[in-house]
Amino acid sequence: MAVIDAHVHLWQVGHNGFEWPTPDLEALYRDFGPHDLRAAAGEELSGVVVVQSQPSDADTRWLLEVADSDPLILGVVGWTDLSAPDAPARISELSRHPKLKGLRPMLQGLPRDDWILRPEVAPALAAMQAVGLVFDALVFTRHLSAIDELAHRYTALSIVIDHGAKPPIATNRDRPEETLLWFEAITAIARRANVLCKLSGLLTEMTADQLQADASPYIAHLIDSFGPDRLLFGSDWPVVRLRRDWQDWIRCVHTHLNHLTAGERHAILAGNAIKTYGLQGVP
Repeated sequence: MAVIDAHVHLWQVGHNGFEWPTPDLEALYRDFGPHDLRAAAGEELSGVVVVQSQPSDADTRWLLEVADSDPLILGVVGWTDLSAPDAPARISELSRHPKLKGLRPMLQGLPRDDWILRPEVAPALAAMQAVGLVFDALVFTRHLSAIDELAHRYTALSIVIDHGAKPPIATNRDRPEETLLWFEAITAIARRANVLCKLSGLLTEMTADQLQADASPYIAHLIDSFGPDRLLFGSDWPVVRLRRDWQDWIRCVHTHLNHLTAGERHAILAGNAIKTYGLQGVP
């Protein structure tokens, strides 16, 4: 079954506004390009959505240039400062690029959990909604109440939660109350029809010695909450290399989708990404 990976990253160390990863992350601190992704994923991969990794307009420009030169890249989720006075004009300009499909403010690192609801951000959000760009939400559990309000205010804005809102798998035995909060928050946010979720990034929320089986309850809850129509496969490559690799994650996902119909598996592995991001040129 063909796979559209809805969440990969590319970067060049020291270029295009590069800030992360830092040198201590030896598995990540080097350049990663499309040829590296092809080598990691193999023939199963039909296309990708590349997501920004740097809070920089230079990074977004570079990603779009790479996308223009490589048919594997079907879409780009970029970055721009949504609080800037000229954000609506910048969004209008970016939206003219056929492969720019969405924007992602890096909410997980901002000082206020409700930053996205600040009045100065509203014009940018309205502009995103008007031109049909997707809002990728890089968040933890604590941000989901703000995302719920965002979805309520902008009902025509498609919001995609990255990495299942980063569940606390690593601490699930020591702090079970955090796990319960995540389960409850996911159940609540999934009631919003304009909110989708990526089945991605869960392995890096685990400790190095945890078994993949520890992720199973979280994967099952995401499937149950969002259903096969609002869940998108993503690898979070190359960040996934901190724990496993692309092939390990796709095998894990296939295992957890075995109970679904062929049509439902196709939706999660490819169809929902095509529909949500309006991807063209799919092989």
